[in-house]
Amino acid sequence: MQLKIMPKKKHFSAGRVPLILFLCQMISALDVPLDSKLLGDLVQPPTITQQSPKDYIIDPRENIVIQCEAKGKPPPSFSWTRNGTHFDIDKDPLVTMKPGSGTLIINIMSEGKAETYEGVYQCTARNERGAAISNNIVVRPSRSPLWTKERLEPITLHNGQSLVLPCRPPIGLPPAIIFWMDNSFQRLPQSERVSQGLNGDLYFSNVLPEDTREDYICYARFNHTQTIQQKQPISLKVISVDELNDTIAANLSDTEFYGAKPGKERPPTFLTPQGTESRKEELRGNVLSLECIAEGLPTPIIYWIKEDGTLPVNRTFYQNFKKTLQITQVSEADSGNYQCIAKNTLGAVHHTISVTVKAAPYWISAPQNLVLSPGENGTLICRANGNPKPRIGWLTNGVPVEIAPDDPSRKIDGDTIIFSNVQERSSAVYQCNASNEYGYLLANAFVNVLAEPPRILTSANILYQVIANRPALLDCAFFGSPLPTIEWFKGTKGSALHEDIYVLHDNGTLEIPVAQKDSTGTYTCVARNKLGMAKNEVHLEIKDPTRIIKQPEYAVVQRGSKVSFECKVKHDDTLIPTIMWLKDNGELPNDERFSIGKDHLVVTDVSDDDGGMYTCAANTTLDSVSASAVLRVVAPTPTPAPIYDVPNPPFDLELTNQLDKGVQLTWTPGDDNNSPITKFIIEYEDAMHEAGIWHHQAEVSGTQTTAQLTLSPYVNYSFRVMAENSIGRSVPSEASEQYLTKAAEPDQNPTAVEGLGTEPDNLVITWKPLNGFESNGPGLQYKVSWRQKDGDDEWTSVVVANVSKYIVSGTPTFVPYLIKVQALNDVGFAPEPAAVMGHSGEDLPMVAPGNVRVNVVNSTLAEVHWDPVPLKSVRGHLQGYRIYYWKAQSSSKRNRRHIEKKILTFQGNKTHGMLPGLQPYSHYVLNVRVVNGKGEGPASTDRGFHTPEGVPSAPSSLKIVNPTLDSLTLEWDPPSHPNGVLTEYTLRYQPINSTHELGPLVDLKIPANKTRWTLNHLNFSTRYKFYFYAQTSVGSGSQITEEAITTVDEGKEEWRKEIVNDSRSFYGLKGLMPGTAYKVRVGAEGDSGFVSSEDVFETGPAMASRQVDIATQGWFIGLMCAVALLILILLIVCFIRRNKGGKYPVKEKEDAHADPEIQPMKEDDGTFGEYRSFESDAEDHKPLKKGSRTPSDRTVKKEDSDDSLVDYGEGVNGQFNEDGSFIGQYSGKKEKEPAEGNESSEAPSPVNAMNSFV
Repeated sequence: MQLKIMPKKKHFSAGRVPLILFLCQMISALDVPLDSKLLGDLVQPPTITQQSPKDYIIDPRENIVIQCEAKGKPPPSFSWTRNGTHFDIDKDPLVTMKPGSGTLIINIMSEGKAETYEGVYQCTARNERGAAISNNIVVRPSRSPLWTKERLEPITLHNGQSLVLPCRPPIGLPPAIIFWMDNSFQRLPQSERVSQGLNGDLYFSNVLPEDTREDYICYARFNHTQTIQQKQPISLKVISVDELNDTIAANLSDTEFYGAKPGKERPPTFLTPQGTESRKEELRGNVLSLECIAEGLPTPIIYWIKEDGTLPVNRTFYQNFKKTLQITQVSEADSGNYQCIAKNTLGAVHHTISVTVKAAPYWISAPQNLVLSPGENGTLICRANGNPKPRIGWLTNGVPVEIAPDDPSRKIDGDTIIFSNVQERSSAVYQCNASNEYGYLLANAFVNVLAEPPRILTSANILYQVIANRPALLDCAFFGSPLPTIEWFKGTKGSALHEDIYVLHDNGTLEIPVAQKDSTGTYTCVARNKLGMAKNEVHLEIKDPTRIIKQPEYAVVQRGSKVSFECKVKHDDTLIPTIMWLKDNGELPNDERFSIGKDHLVVTDVSDDDGGMYTCAANTTLDSVSASAVLRVVAPTPTPAPIYDVPNPPFDLELTNQLDKGVQLTWTPGDDNNSPITKFIIEYEDAMHEAGIWHHQAEVSGTQTTAQLTLSPYVNYSFRVMAENSIGRSVPSEASEQYLTKAAEPDQNPTAVEGLGTEPDNLVITWKPLNGFESNGPGLQYKVSWRQKDGDDEWTSVVVANVSKYIVSGTPTFVPYLIKVQALNDVGFAPEPAAVMGHSGEDLPMVAPGNVRVNVVNSTLAEVHWDPVPLKSVRGHLQGYRIYYWKAQSSSKRNRRHIEKKILTFQGNKTHGMLPGLQPYSHYVLNVRVVNGKGEGPASTDRGFHTPEGVPSAPSSLKIVNPTLDSLTLEWDPPSHPNGVLTEYTLRYQPINSTHELGPLVDLKIPANKTRWTLNHLNFSTRYKFYFYAQTSVGSGSQITEEAITTVDEGKEEWRKEIVNDSRSFYGLKGLMPGTAYKVRVGAEGDSGFVSSEDVFETGPAMASRQVDIATQGWFIGLMCAVALLILILLIVCFIRRNKGGKYPVKEKEDAHADPEIQPMKEDDGTFGEYRSFESDAEDHKPLKKGSRTPSDRTVKKEDSDDSLVDYGEGVNGQFNEDGSFIGQYSGKKEKEPAEGNESSEAPSPVNAMNSFV
């Protein structure tokens, strides 16, 4: 039997008696508390509660204190061993033992040395129930030795070399902390280039001139003795290569440093570790530190990777500018190869560190204390792991179990001790020792054999007071051996409380996770074991929470005015709250201007110092609430205009008068923001069935703050309220507390109930299920009932789960049924549902329609009549009648292809229908079938009928063969659909000339039995167009057309002969007339003589000329406009400059060749020359009627370009001089006048220039 008393959980309640629990079986044997109430009459073996660390480094300047504390009943006595032998403290006057304890105090401050007391100590605590022992405590004094004297020569390097400054601190206990500083005790700056290694040395990847200094000092700090040791300063001078002479270089060989590489750029190499591979061993749980420091120029960058793995994300850290990789809490899984990579622009170097993680012993399962009753069984288990695997050894009362007194109830099996049928003498303290080469673990665990009836340690009739909707914890601390079982009861006759609503903790505590008003009452805790029973009563009261329903609000007031803060508190009637006002979390100023009323704080004559945060705090014995508002004091300002906005949301929602199907909701309105609230909108959420979806519940007037709500059963309601004014609607309030209504029977039944069969012998009943909100309770099911409509059978019923379909098998075919589907749940049934009618499954109809009659309306339409079938023979829902009809064929055609049947369906109970699209002059066969939801019934007897003649289709083909000079032969195939008896063919034809004009039309009748006809007396080399169609007695059919040409008159035309290369298979004929028929003959002459063949072809009609009048083309008009605009701009510029007095070459010529005849640029009527066609001769162009004359020394000629304006009567013979000035004038030819003329005596008028290009 194992006794376990769990510690109590912390909770908020009043009237409790604090308890100290006894014998927690699940914690280490070094931490077992004792209950003071049990000390008087219960015994317990010793338990070590406090001891010094295994590796105990002491300060040699202070007294040595070696701790050993233990507890037990009776109190234990203590003894010590030193280096494995008994340590008699009475013989050493410097050693005393602390009274009531096993702690040793060695007084070395008065006399004696710490080194005298170095050794391995172990403490033993013993009473009549057994003996517990401590760890082996290794006591060593700390050491902080001085640095050895050494002579350090100055170091001189040239720029870029690498360097290692050694530290080599003295070996102390514990090891020293190393750092580098200068003479001013300032830490030396470190970087990716300069850094300190794990061994304390200072590494330079490359040196720079700024590294020159005389005070590189390594310090060793020994924290235990609070001392710092200093190495001799090291001097370093960095010079450039040019400054390094042979004398200095010779002296460098005597210095103690590393740096033999030249100062030029070089790829990385490692300063530490050396080589390409190294090994590292670390213990589990320690910090693994791997280091790589490289030299090179430029300064290398260090990268780390793990081969065949990744670095642990949350345990990997980089130190010393990524030169050191650290992995915390290292485990065996971190073993492997780690690679550091040093890289610069000139290359990279790698080093692999093989890491092996060993492990000192660590617990998997440490032995736990056992409290057993006589005759019980138990086990002590000691399981540990490590690398290598630790050895497990057992001791009893500090003596190896192999030499300890024998105990028949004890059996050792490796890491387990098995106890059976224990007795009081079996009580002892057992030690488990797990050890390997890296350390050991020692654990004490006692076996205490007791026989005790249950005891309730919690005081009786404790009153617990808890705020509603908070957890309540009712204590029942207990003790007993064997371990008692705990049960809780509510009330005097209540049943045991179970864990569906309550939480029963192992330490006896009863937890109510969410205490409600109905949780109030008396609770009884009962502890039982085989030796007896004990019980205890406690009382629980649930109080309403304290709330501030009207909080103080932020205020901005003018200096010298009054401000009031409101604080309305709602609380439980049995709790008396204390209201306190604070300013800036401190007491209010002692000033008569501050007055506190029941619900208000009023401050008069407000000053600037009154600004700040004011807090209203309401406290009861169980809870406290507070609300704060800020007061801002401003200078007097004009009263601002009111701000209108939607209301603030309501708050402080409360549910009262909670009934099965109703509740009263109360709220506090928010600020209306200067627009009165017109109404409140209430919404609800069903957290059980539709969490997160809000539905409309009700609306009330804006003057109401309560609403009586009608609720549905079995819904977990939450409510929220929105306020609305003339501006709009507020945001929703915070949700109210949840309210779960009680379950009730459903108040409605499923909808959309239908009964349809899918097979001839079944009935499928379907319905739309109720949703979760409509179920009104758990266990929603459906009662499905059915019976035949026309019979006297009783209702057959079945209850099904929350599904939407039920199949009734073995029903007659297509029989009407009455169907009902009723909802029910765990509470009861819904109201009796109304019956709906359905039908069992359909089968194929049994009878074919009779008396089928056909009335042929015309050659393509027929009307069919039939008698309806009896409804009973339909055996299903009558969907209509279906007519199959097809064209009858001869036996020979029927064998060649399948008969194509057509189908027409007529809905409902019709008895006639029309067959459109029939082929004239054909024999058709039809039958009629009835159709229901299952398919078609049997076909009626086939009924045949004939359609009358119609007009035929066009002849199948028309060809013209054997053309001659005056005849053409026509061949054709009869129509594919004659639609009757052909009476004759009609041929109509007319000639077509080369311009596709039609000549007179000639009609010709041809007997129906002909398929070839020759037309004589035609014109030679003439194209004819033919129209050809067939006729029946009804009328003419569609026509077919064709064209053909008679041949050329060979008597009038001579044959032209062309010799063709025999390797060619084609030849192009040139010089032919358009729209002309030609006969061509191709002959070949060989050994067998001359062989030829002929054919007739016609050249195409003459094409209209593609030559276009360029003057009407858009691109040409646009080009002319652009040129005109450019010349216009130039003329304007010239006119402006001329008015300023400038001279141009044209003006000079005019001055030199004065011409008295000056004519205007245009005629009186203002007209100009017209554009002409390109095809007109240049001499026929009409010149512009211009008054300006051409220069006397030049003749205006047409330019070669076709686009010249001269060609169109508006040409310009203008040029630009080298200086860009315009030197030409507008000119034109007069009719029947030479192109030459005298120069004008003045520049052209800009007005004329503009008019000439409009």
